[in-house]
Amino acid sequence: MDQAIFHLINERWTNHFFDLFMAAVSDLDIWKPFLVIVMMAALVFGGFRARACVCCLVVSLLLAQEVTHALKTAIHRSRPKQVQTVRMVQLPKAHPEFRALFKKPVVRYSGQSDRTRSDPSFPSGHMTSNTVIAICLMLFYGRRGALYWVITALMAYSRVYLGAHWPSDVVGTVFLAAGETLLVVAALELIWKWAARKWMPAIFENRPSLMIKPSQ
Repeated sequence: MDQAIFHLINERWTNHFFDLFMAAVSDLDIWKPFLVIVMMAALVFGGFRARACVCCLVVSLLLAQEVTHALKTAIHRSRPKQVQTVRMVQLPKAHPEFRALFKKPVVRYSGQSDRTRSDPSFPSGHMTSNTVIAICLMLFYGRRGALYWVITALMAYSRVYLGAHWPSDVVGTVFLAAGETLLVVAALELIWKWAARKWMPAIFENRPSLMIKPSQ
């Protein structure tokens, strides 16, 4: 089933528009500056909840990436291109990176040289990061934050479309990263309640929770 779905997405359900779109979705170099700007703006101009969200997000991302790296090494699952020939799509190099969006993506099939050039397949680093962001935004901003799951779903599809991961990689990573994030945020919430009550009682009176508004 895993291979059948992979071949449908990677080989049959393809077109020129999807080649560019999915490669753009999956290219972190393009989106990192934008995400950094948004996070900095939230820290500088946002209120308590925005700052708390960013702090929880950063801690969750750091811890989740460490877990991802450890599990990749321990599980050592091969990527699709490491065990068979797959269709691969990449944006060409450009500086600044966003200029690659205006160039034709490079489409090729993997060869022998690709079998030893990548880290293990599970968990997916891309999916880990995007799931962490989606969970944090949903916890702090409810339905509005849950809209980020659209981007997470596109990322999941793009990783299979580009030949980087098996479908089971991205699905398994979502559940893994979601569980990690919920545990981290719950721990940070407990730390806040203990530390703020003890050392910042005035702030704690108005903000007894990192996520919930005082009016709620």
